[in-house]
Amino acid sequence: MLKTAFILFLLLASGCKDQYTPKPYGYFRNDFPEKQWVASPDTLPYCFEQSAQAILEADPDKQAEPGWMNLSYPQYNAKLHLSYKEINNDTALNHYLEDCHHLAYTHTIKAESINEKYFKNREIFGLIYYIEGNTASSTQFFITDSTRHFLRGALYFNQHPDKDSLAPVIDYLREDIVTLMETLRFKNK
Repeated sequence: MLKTAFILFLLLASGCKDQYTPKPYGYFRNDFPEKQWVASPDTLPYCFEQSAQAILEADPDKQAEPGWMNLSYPQYNAKLHLSYKEINNDTALNHYLEDCHHLAYTHTIKAESINEKYFKNREIFGLIYYIEGNTASSTQFFITDSTRHFLRGALYFNQHPDKDSLAPVIDYLREDIVTLMETLRFKNK
């Protein structure tokens, strides 16, 4: 009897081992501040409401044209590149539209999907490209009045694209892009 109880005890004790289950990789939690908006400087051919977190700086590229700016988000290691063009004729507008489409769709190699959303606000219209997947740029857009002004934007992160870890930041910054588009005003010359 004692021998049977001892064997039963050993069987029960050996059956109580924890099963190892690997845990998925975790990512740092991002606590986003409440949105606050400020007006862009009055020195550009366009104006808009920008996030108070963003730093508007001139594009440092040697080939940058007047009106080319970067909205930097140092806390997220991200930049929204803004390229402004003046429209002189319909051919120029068609060329700019084709360039935007081409630049957005160069990401199809890595993109899981590219969703386009049409935008119209008063006399201006545009298109925003939501590029899903591990791509260099997750969001691109253009906005124009179709007669004199054209603005293109592209969001880039200065790090390896990882859709899982960047998804909350991308969603947060996409709100800024939509606000920029909704509040954009072109100045008449």
